[in-house]
Amino acid sequence: MDKLKQFTSNFYYWLPVRLFLRHLRKNQILLLSWIILFMIITGNFGRFLGINYLFLDPEYLNKVSFISFMWVGAALAGLTTAYHITCYIIDGHRFTFIGTISKPFTTFSLNNNFLPLAFLFTYIILLIKYQLSNKGTTVGELTILLLGLLVGYLIMSGIFYIYFLLTNKDIFKYVVCKVDEKLKEKVPAARAGAMKKLNIARKEQIKVTHYLKPNLKISKVIDHKGFYDRSTILQVFDQNHFNLVVIELLIFIIMLILGIFRYNPYFQIPAAASFILFVTVLVMFAGAFSYWFNRWSITAFLAIFLLLNYSTKQGFLLREYQAFGLDYTSERVEYNLNTIKQTNSIEQYKTDTTNTINILNKWRAKFPKEEKPKIVFTCVSGGGQRAALWAFTALQYADSLTKGKLMKHTTLITGASGGMIGAAYFRELMLRNKSYKLEYSPYASYHQYNLAKDNLNSIIFSLLVNDFFIGGLKYDYLGFRYSKDRGYAFEKQLELNTGGILNKSISEYWEPENEAIIPMLIMAPTIINDGRKLFIGAQNVSYMAADPNMENWYGVDFLRLFENQKSDNLSFYSALRMNAAFPYITPNVTLPSNPPLEIMDAGIIDNFGISDAVRFLHVFKDWIYENTSGVLILSIRDSKKELKITNKKGESIIEKFSTPLSNIYNNFEKIQNLNNDAQVQHARSWFKGDLEQIIIEYDPALNLKTTDRASLNWRLTEKEKNSVLENIDSKINQEKIEKLKMLLN
Repeated sequence: MDKLKQFTSNFYYWLPVRLFLRHLRKNQILLLSWIILFMIITGNFGRFLGINYLFLDPEYLNKVSFISFMWVGAALAGLTTAYHITCYIIDGHRFTFIGTISKPFTTFSLNNNFLPLAFLFTYIILLIKYQLSNKGTTVGELTILLLGLLVGYLIMSGIFYIYFLLTNKDIFKYVVCKVDEKLKEKVPAARAGAMKKLNIARKEQIKVTHYLKPNLKISKVIDHKGFYDRSTILQVFDQNHFNLVVIELLIFIIMLILGIFRYNPYFQIPAAASFILFVTVLVMFAGAFSYWFNRWSITAFLAIFLLLNYSTKQGFLLREYQAFGLDYTSERVEYNLNTIKQTNSIEQYKTDTTNTINILNKWRAKFPKEEKPKIVFTCVSGGGQRAALWAFTALQYADSLTKGKLMKHTTLITGASGGMIGAAYFRELMLRNKSYKLEYSPYASYHQYNLAKDNLNSIIFSLLVNDFFIGGLKYDYLGFRYSKDRGYAFEKQLELNTGGILNKSISEYWEPENEAIIPMLIMAPTIINDGRKLFIGAQNVSYMAADPNMENWYGVDFLRLFENQKSDNLSFYSALRMNAAFPYITPNVTLPSNPPLEIMDAGIIDNFGISDAVRFLHVFKDWIYENTSGVLILSIRDSKKELKITNKKGESIIEKFSTPLSNIYNNFEKIQNLNNDAQVQHARSWFKGDLEQIIIEYDPALNLKTTDRASLNWRLTEKEKNSVLENIDSKINQEKIEKLKMLLN
């Protein structure tokens, strides 16, 4: 019993245990950084968005490789070092004996390594499980990936260790060499801080009886009170603190260097590494706050936060994410109800409908006079990279099997977010194919892989180094200067992935649309200010924004509203970005108006584009009835339309409290489905002709190999790409395409 009691006492007063308990009591912010990382890699946070895959399958230069994992390992080593530095600065003085031993910081870090090592071990286990069971990686390939992770971790850790080995002094070197006080004189603020910490430490020493030595042996703490004095101990901590600040500055310098060259693909590190760097910065800031403000750190943090919040509200720190091609230097347009009415006048309504009827007549002329063709409206859903790849694959496959009839019969493309990117890419390939033939074959499989390339690394890295640290970099486009921000990073990466073939202004699509060479494409992102739609396209479409009697205004025509700001110069990539403004990733675009309009994803109002297609049908119902054999709405959606009704059991108090909000979010898509069904059903009552709807949907449950759903993200793993691509071969989708062929024949 005495031995058990002694063992328990020794364990309780063992330095690793005392440090961990100290973090639980006082350093919750530092713990939170590791808790978030644990939640991410285990899939308990952000699994729906596929955040865990950023760690389990990181990409660098569009490849999951030794180097991609090496970047993650190096970033993880940097976080671990920053964590040890912060803990040492905050709590090192509470363990005064640390200053009496050789390699004080190394010893402290070794004893403080429980959380970093637990995370690294868990990460490796989950990594092995994912790569072997979910991705089908061979043992040899997995070994290379693990080596990359460990090599990156060890190289970065080794660099830090060598620096500490050469610079950190222990108490014996100070006593023997009689080092002078110049260092303390150079950094009086640090010395004063250390003195203050030692004064506190005398009253708040944490009892420790044993600790782990660098040779991994457990040693007993020896009392050196008769050997050193307070001034000598101060020299040890003072010098070590100075060296730790140097390391923190080194981490910042590394981030600055990466930031300066951030648009070079070789400097765009994996998104997981960028996120770890972001956490590293937060850890260092937390340590600085705790060190300088001590017990007032929370108050100081709140004061600084309120000051920043006020400054942002007053516009001092406000950052605008602009749409490239627009003139932000001229007088801004007044956005109010009168402007909306003027933009959507009866005269403009008539002009725009007449122009679109001329386009429809040219489309009709492509078919024999004696045969009335079926008119097709293609509606694609949003959903990030998943939706982009699915929309493109479905269009590519369906148009190929119908021998080009799908795009020939299509007059209008509507939708949201990623789906519109995939549809726009396919439409551009069709346009180029008519001019250059096989050079731009729209049915080539490599287009799928181009579109599915990573578009997240550059965005996340830009978020880290540009939005938080490095700003001010500019670039010129059509005579105007814009910031190289996250919006630029998104567009630039999309341009690289798609070979730059969409690098046009929206006005460059006016002629091919006007001549009915390609379908009209209308984007309808949401105006956050008032909830209306902003209709963006190569043609003026005021008829989409208001009813013929000018009694209701559903939106506003972008081309007319910003005519004086050169709306026809708008970059097509910027238009796609506005239509796909995903919260926190692709930022909301601010337009040159007063008040400034903030534009967000079209999916807020209708993620499937059905309402816009029905609106178009209503405006031109008479012409369509007289000139076609009926309407076909082709809905390409990245989700199953008919979802199971779930039965919730055993909800916790927190779940019950959050149920109202979570129900709204989880049922958002279901609500839109019901509204769209109601609109289509109502359209059948007022449209005299036939109205068919075919839904081609991505439902991984129908796959033979990959049944897991691809995540909502701007980056897909190889497994997720295969899940999307093979879904077009499902029996249900094949039946839908056969029905499409029959209707178009």
